[in-house]
Amino acid sequence: MSDPMERIAAALERMAPAPAEAPDFASADAFVWHTRPDRLSPVGSVNRVEIDLLVGIERARDILLENTRQFARGLPANNALLWGARGMGKSSLVKSAHAAVLAEGLDVKIVELQREDLPSVGRLLSLLRPAPHRFVLFCDDLSFGHDDEHYKSLKAVLDGGVEGRPENVVLYATSNRRHLMPRDMIENERSSAISPSEATEEKVSLSDRFGLWLGFHPCSQDEYLDMIRGYCAAYGVEIDEQTLRAEAIEWQATRGSRSGRVAWQYFVDLAGRKGVRL
Repeated sequence: MSDPMERIAAALERMAPAPAEAPDFASADAFVWHTRPDRLSPVGSVNRVEIDLLVGIERARDILLENTRQFARGLPANNALLWGARGMGKSSLVKSAHAAVLAEGLDVKIVELQREDLPSVGRLLSLLRPAPHRFVLFCDDLSFGHDDEHYKSLKAVLDGGVEGRPENVVLYATSNRRHLMPRDMIENERSSAISPSEATEEKVSLSDRFGLWLGFHPCSQDEYLDMIRGYCAAYGVEIDEQTLRAEAIEWQATRGSRSGRVAWQYFVDLAGRKGVRL
C-alpha cells in the first residue's frame, strides 16, 4: 500500500487544473482570457468603430494612439487609465487605437481580461511573457468596492512584483471612477481610520500607478449631433439636417442623457428605418 502522503499528493495533483497552453498567437489579433479552465480564445472579428468616428475625444485619442504606437514599436510606453463619463467612447477608443496601429503594419495583440478574473492575471502573464508578440491587456469597466481584494491582483500588471511586468505587456483599463473606488468609500475610511492617510493609500494609489490618465467628460449638444452626422456620412445614410436635429434631440430627451453611446443608438434606429445595413 502506498504512503498516505503520496496518495494525498496524487489526489491534489489530480484536482489542480493543468497549466493553460499558449494558443497560436498568429491566428488572431485579439483574444479573450477565460478561466475554469484557463484558456485564451481568439476573436475573429472585434466589435469596434473607426477611430475617425470618435468625436469630442480628440486629445485622448491622439495620446492613446501615440502611446500604443510606441509600445508596438518596442519603445517605452505607459499603462493607461481611461476614466470618466459613461458612454463617451472609453472602451471604443482602446479597440479603435489597436485597430489603427494594426493598420500601420505594427504587430500588437489585444487581450481582454474580465474584472472578475483579475486573481488569475499571474497565470495569464505567464503565457504572454515568453510569446514573440506585444500585448495590450484590456480590462473594461474596472472598479473596486468595499472589502474587494481584487485590486491586489492588478498590481501584478502595474508593478509586477519580483518578476516585474512583462516587457511585452501594457495595461489599458477603463473606469467610471478616477480612483477606481467609490468616493464615499474613500471619505468613510479616511474619517474612521486610526491612520486616515494610510487607510486608503493602497487603493487610491492604484490609479497613480497608471502613467496615463485620460479623462472623458459629457459631450455638448453640438458634439452629440456631430457624432451622428459622422455616422451618417460614413455609412451613407441620407437625412435632411432639420429632421436629423429634431429627431436626435428628441431621442436624447427620452433617454435622459447625451453621450456617444446615445448618439450611436439613435443612428442604429435611423439606419434601420432607412434600410441601411451596418
